[in-house]
Amino acid sequence: MNKSIKINDLTIFYRESGVQNKETILFLHGNPTSSHMYKGLMSLLEDKYHVIAPDYPGYGFSDRPRVSEYEYSFDNISNTMNQFIDKLNLKNFYLFMQDYGGPIGFRIATRRPELINGLIIQNANAYTEGFGEWAIKIGEYIQNNNLEQLNAYKKHLVSLEGLKEQYVTGAKDVSLIDPSSYFLDYAFLQRPGVQELFLTLFDNYGTNFEKYEEWQHYLKTYQPPTLVVWGSNDKFFSKPGGEAYAKDLKDVEIHFFDGGHFMLEEYAKDVSVLIKNFIK
Repeated sequence: MNKSIKINDLTIFYRESGVQNKETILFLHGNPTSSHMYKGLMSLLEDKYHVIAPDYPGYGFSDRPRVSEYEYSFDNISNTMNQFIDKLNLKNFYLFMQDYGGPIGFRIATRRPELINGLIIQNANAYTEGFGEWAIKIGEYIQNNNLEQLNAYKKHLVSLEGLKEQYVTGAKDVSLIDPSSYFLDYAFLQRPGVQELFLTLFDNYGTNFEKYEEWQHYLKTYQPPTLVVWGSNDKFFSKPGGEAYAKDLKDVEIHFFDGGHFMLEEYAKDVSVLIKNFIK
């Protein structure tokens, strides 16, 4: 079901289905997409679990306040998602994180570890060894103060060509990538002010690196049961980033797939089977 809820005068859209009295899985989406990236996976899980996937402010069908009206930072979006959790009265859940969902979700987990029954991590980075080719390129532009190339690359990332590239690069079978996924992302980006807010949050991504140690300490200390599912050919977050979770976690399963950043486009069914074995 498609629903919405008010949080501090913002309308937050979310998808919810499944069995209310069963284990809850909260899905936090990546960039530049929204909760629609989980539609297929949620449909495969709703017979056994209570599944919820919100759109962040500025993303998908949620409100998109101007950058002058809302702070588009990972700290603030995690605050909004914390309020979302409380509004829905979620007392505990499994947290599924992909891409931007990682830094947002880890902020929630480190602040409120009592909420977390376990983690499902899909190409969401928490280790420096996880930086892939595209992430390294962005870092070099910033380090060398090459603003012209950095801005050109940022514009490419929000273009239709750039969006398609993020979906199909590294895919084993491009024919399984639904074009409506990146066309929908592109349509959302054409709305007034949306590219500005996307790029504002993009520029805030560097604040996550200083938190890696804190997130790793959380993993070592609380040892949440964790399932890692990772597209090995991701150009943003490479395979070593997925392997690194084994350094800090004792109860961890790590599965690699011959796919890219949005590997769920190809492997939703396989991942659903792993989740059903992980959450009994």
